[in-house]
Amino acid sequence: MTDPWVALEPGADPAEHVRLLRRAHETFTTVGTVPRPVRSVVAESWRRSARAGVGPDGAASVELTDSDLGAYRAEHPLARVMPLFRELMGTFAADGEHLLAVCDAHGRLLWVEGHAATRRRADRMNFVPGARWSESAVGTNAPGTAVAVDRPVQVFAAEHFIRRVQPWTCAAAPVHDPRTGRVLGAVDITGGDGLAHPHSLGFVQAVARAAEAQLALLAPPGAAEDGPLLSALGRDEAELALDGRRIRLSRRHSEILVLLSRHPEGLTGDQLLCALYADESVTPVTLRAELARLRRLLGPGLLASRPYRLTAAVESDATVVERRLETGALTAAAEAYAGPLLPASQAPAIVRLRERLAGGLRTALITHGDPDLLADWAHAPWGEDDLEVWRALAAVRPTAPVRARLAALEAELVAPAGRARARTRGATYLQRPPV
Repeated sequence: MTDPWVALEPGADPAEHVRLLRRAHETFTTVGTVPRPVRSVVAESWRRSARAGVGPDGAASVELTDSDLGAYRAEHPLARVMPLFRELMGTFAADGEHLLAVCDAHGRLLWVEGHAATRRRADRMNFVPGARWSESAVGTNAPGTAVAVDRPVQVFAAEHFIRRVQPWTCAAAPVHDPRTGRVLGAVDITGGDGLAHPHSLGFVQAVARAAEAQLALLAPPGAAEDGPLLSALGRDEAELALDGRRIRLSRRHSEILVLLSRHPEGLTGDQLLCALYADESVTPVTLRAELARLRRLLGPGLLASRPYRLTAAVESDATVVERRLETGALTAAAEAYAGPLLPASQAPAIVRLRERLAGGLRTALITHGDPDLLADWAHAPWGEDDLEVWRALAAVRPTAPVRARLAALEAELVAPAGRARARTRGATYLQRPPV
């Protein structure tokens, strides 16, 4: 295969390739090995699917219906480019008896449109708006896998992990926020074997890039209505989107901006010293030097003093998660949570904020008991050793891989050496290089 992201090279026999893939799929689901001719991207996806506890005879579940779905779609950023998706893909989908689908960053389908008869067939496998098609829920599929690996991907026939999806072929590409680079979701074309062609992959990739360009035009970077945006979750060094710029902040400047964004009334020098430094020997001169450097970096006007404060409201991804948790929008909160707040920071106030945010979301996930949300947390770097989450996941999705992982964690809990290894893994995550 000259291009590992293309499912079927021109000239290949689709029927023969399907037979080989079905045998390979049976081998994997029986003995756990991936034989040829499975592409590496598909083999890796199958392994992730199995680790998430997905079974080959599973099915997608519908999470959002009726008014909940309508409200969620109306607020989603991709709603602004749905007219573009319809213009570029609608006729192609209808004439080719295909479906146009758009999912969010967690693989939840928001729109499914296209040929009426094809939609009725897709309904039978819950390929419908509001259904969750992430890899952790239904295994290998184009929209879910495109979001998981953050790049365009094609999935052909028996490359799908769930058997009932194997009559289908699909191609999807992720769509990113043009300001922050975060994945907003994916655009997908789903249909028959005719889509197993390099052109379909290039097509959805071009549509995704057009959507990103349209989003940039609809919401220009630095527009007054958007305001500064601070991204600090899952990053040792935060990034600030400001006036069309993306400013990479040092660790100390990241901590300062996180704290000031949460205190629009401002903080005194003494308050900032206590919040930032556990070492009481650090002098106010050190802090003033840091603030002077930060003011030069941000440019004139944003950082004021006496007390230290921001002159414009700065939205942060951490406050977005908090706000969604407070309103009970757990799925949306989990979607916005990109990882611990400034995970390498040891500033006392940041440590407290980090633990409160992660603890609140984690507790809500365990209490709610949604297997897909729990699986997302458990398979994330910050959740892979979280015993209570794995116990909660095993209670609602007691698959063999989940039970095996839980048993391994419980065995480590009673072994001193295991506890030391767990502490080492946690420290390694906190000290990883900046992302």
